[in-house]
Amino acid sequence: MVDLNWVEAAIRAKLPDADVKVEDLTGGGDHLQATVVSATFEGKPKVKQHQLVYSALREAMDSEAIHALALKTYTPQTWQQAGQ
Repeated sequence: MVDLNWVEAAIRAKLPDADVKVEDLTGGGDHLQATVVSATFEGKPKVKQHQLVYSALREAMDSEAIHALALKTYTPQTWQQAGQ
């Protein structure tokens, strides 16, 4: 089980401009969903965007403190286009 505030902080440490929302999908603290909006994602395909987020959480993922992580990544422009 991992603290959701720690996950948000770890992502922001890697992507300082990011708007981050982390949710616990199952109540067990190890199946999470993160929505990340960052200008750093501009011009990068989704795979690269997700790799940036995963790199921020590598230790927690490797230790299986986070067993599953669903990601939704957006640039500020695509976030607006999605109506958020």
